[in-house]
Amino acid sequence: MSAISPKIFKPLRAAVRIRLLPWFAKNARDLPWRAEPRPPYAVWISEIMLQQTRVDTVIPYFHRFLARFPGPAALAAAPLQDVLKLWENLGYYSRARQIHKAAKILVRDHGGRLPSDPEQLATLPGLGPYTTAAIASFAFGHPLAVLDGNVIRVFARLLALPDDVGLSATKKKLQQLANDLLLRDQPAATNEAWMELGALICTPRAPRCPECPMRGVCRAIKSKTPEAFPVKKKKMKVPHKVVGAAVILNAKNQILIAQRKAEGGMLAGLWEFPGGKIAPGETMPQCIARELKEEMGIDIEVGPHLVTVPHAYSHFTIDLHAHFARIRSGRPRHLECAGHAWTTRDRFGDFPFSKADHGIIHALRALPEPPRYRDLFP
Repeated sequence: MSAISPKIFKPLRAAVRIRLLPWFAKNARDLPWRAEPRPPYAVWISEIMLQQTRVDTVIPYFHRFLARFPGPAALAAAPLQDVLKLWENLGYYSRARQIHKAAKILVRDHGGRLPSDPEQLATLPGLGPYTTAAIASFAFGHPLAVLDGNVIRVFARLLALPDDVGLSATKKKLQQLANDLLLRDQPAATNEAWMELGALICTPRAPRCPECPMRGVCRAIKSKTPEAFPVKKKKMKVPHKVVGAAVILNAKNQILIAQRKAEGGMLAGLWEFPGGKIAPGETMPQCIARELKEEMGIDIEVGPHLVTVPHAYSHFTIDLHAHFARIRSGRPRHLECAGHAWTTRDRFGDFPFSKADHGIIHALRALPEPPRYRDLFP
């Protein structure tokens, strides 16, 4: 039964088949994961990559990933470091770790293929309700409705919904509406049409209402306030952190890098210039020296500043201050890291780094000459 009144629901339902699907057939973007036939593996990879990431950013990553790992068997057989390297700068690295883990399960338990049963799909790492419904619909034709950010925005405007879309009760109501509006003979097309409408027409700002195929049944258009929807609770101020990192040189002009532990953490398994968050009352050199003692058991001398890299994560921002340094005493140990390596600026490409650390790499490569120990620490 529909979550909204029949007076509103019936015109919406009719417009889906008469207006929305013909519009989608004419205006759908030519995206690589929409190419027919749709291999379930390609659908899976694209849906994971598209989480929290723009389409234009994903496209080159999608092509490179499928060229390197054309199926679950190749993905499962690859070292995690290779997967992380190919995912580099796409962000949300837990996604890469989860698909690598899921690929091993597919090879072990499902003959190297994604199961078509939605209940079995849902057991794979990284597949929540939305992703499960999307893969089941797009790859296997199951009549499951998807509800992503684009669809939530479209529905909130169609209904001029006054409810906060961040609340679970509101999402439940909208999921029910998506279920009821789904054309069971064309589930994939219906789902993608709603998503495409949100991406191309019903955009967060400056929606193109005169071009919308659903304008005749949109209550937000009638109220002349489409940008007032969806209603969202005001976001809390994003925390900001100040972080220090050491670019440690040895007498061979090699640079020390550390690997983050593989367990937990949003950048688990990646490589970095070692360091950490500044404590109250510390100077940046004091912060970096303390962090290196705690992380790798070495006493260092902190030298000149190289660069400050600002970066925004999903829930906080940072300023990453990188300083050159050298070891005074001790040898690197793995106290708060998984490993270490001595490398040079022309070999950074051998390791997967986070985007913030790439800012340090960029600064090092921008130097006229490679950094030399004797110049920095005469």
